[in-house]
Amino acid sequence: MGGRRPASGDGPDLPFVCAHAERPAAELTRRDVARALLAVSSGVALVALPALRRAMAEAGNPMSPAFWGSARATLASIEAGTATFGDVRRWLEATGTEPVLLTRGSFLWLDEDRRGPVAQEMFSRLVAYLEERVVSGEIDPEALLRGDPVALAAYEELQARWLGTPLPDGRVPGRVVTDEEDEELSADLDEEEAFALSELRRVLDGLPEPPARPADLARAAARLRELLRVPGYPGNVLRACAGFDEEPPPPGDADLWLSVLAGIAGPVSDLPEEDDTLEEFTDLDRGLSEEDTTLAGLCAIQHADWLAAVTALVRLGPGVLATPERIARLVAESEDAGGDVGGEADSGLDEIEIEVGDLGVGWDDDLDDTDDDLHATEVLFGPVVALWGLLGVVDDDEVLTPLGWWGLPKALERAWSP
Repeated sequence: MGGRRPASGDGPDLPFVCAHAERPAAELTRRDVARALLAVSSGVALVALPALRRAMAEAGNPMSPAFWGSARATLASIEAGTATFGDVRRWLEATGTEPVLLTRGSFLWLDEDRRGPVAQEMFSRLVAYLEERVVSGEIDPEALLRGDPVALAAYEELQARWLGTPLPDGRVPGRVVTDEEDEELSADLDEEEAFALSELRRVLDGLPEPPARPADLARAAARLRELLRVPGYPGNVLRACAGFDEEPPPPGDADLWLSVLAGIAGPVSDLPEEDDTLEEFTDLDRGLSEEDTTLAGLCAIQHADWLAAVTALVRLGPGVLATPERIARLVAESEDAGGDVGGEADSGLDEIEIEVGDLGVGWDDDLDDTDDDLHATEVLFGPVVALWGLLGVVDDDEVLTPLGWWGLPKALERAWSP
């Protein structure tokens, strides 16, 4: 964020707004002023608002009474703790030059501190494009401020069209931004996976090696081969997890069984298209199929939770209860989960600094948060335990078997190895 910060107790005066936007007063836009007001506490901004309005008028850039009225109303609702994130976003976008955060075409701008160089460039280009449209009269900020549905729809459509139109150099803004985000996400996942693998190996180095179970493995592999030959659930999910729809299963019992078990921790592919019929996509009342729900749940489990669950079960050994509820508690109590393994998702209003208290966001007590986390983890591991039962990792009573004790750490290491 450019520009200077006001000294303690100072409001966002005109020099501050100009420095924040890196523009002279005559060239300031509504967006520039709004962002500067949101960069300080709402109370300070409210006090400074009348003087800033007078200074802007004296500089020959008065802006409209409706804009100043909306600024006061928005800041007052933030100060009162009644404003939501959406309320503030809508006010900011109503300036006419703030890009819509999420378009109807499902394009999403990440927060500014999470954007790569390409996204930063394209965002700046879009802001400049919108400024040109305001000057030409194609965008009417007053209509946006009133919430005119036609103006709002046109504003969003204008941006969606720009995102899909090639620039003079041939780049399509929306596509190059998405490509950059995909590359960064892949790199982040690779880094998380490498760290999780090193933590897994560190933990396993301090534990005894579980004995091999050749007879148990042979029985489990024979049953698995039968499941993989059957169309529909659960065979289609197990094949997708291991990538067997693209490559044939390995002939050896250990390779076959460990490949599928590793795929549960890191699915290799999605369901083939023939498993998703047109009727399932068009009938919204039917909801997701069991296959889709299972795969989505597997993909949602963080590396840290897999690490915590498997290392806890391996430490406890065969005979330990491995129900989804028990696993959720093991994950919550484990020191192996390590917050850095799973990564963090930042959120916010781009670079705008709004304190949590200013937006009226309350916090549940620690007990409620813990219960919610436990329930969420339990739900995610429900399909895992069901699939483990098919592979003989747990028995009919959802108790860890000697085969599961031997195979789980090997499968997880395989899932995370390059």
